[in-house]
Amino acid sequence: MKVRFTFDSPTQGSFVVEDGAGLAPDGHTETVALNLREIREGVYLNSWTEASGATVTHLEDFENGTLYSNVTVDGKLYHFTGTIKEA
Repeated sequence: MKVRFTFDSPTQGSFVVEDGAGLAPDGHTETVALNLREIREGVYLNSWTEASGATVTHLEDFENGTLYSNVTVDGKLYHFTGTIKEA
């Protein structure tokens, strides 16, 4: 799964699904309300609920460029680990 995510503000983000990996349609865009918490410098816990009802929780480690993601879609929980970079 590949998503381009933009922090619009500390309470709002927008994303574009570049490769939905069968979980979301490619090209899907959405703006979501964020629950963003700084764990320590460069590490954030970020969560939101999408219009479809899917929930997303990220541990975003910008210092090490690593993302841990838990996503629920239709009641099924998915776990992802990936890379992140600031644009």
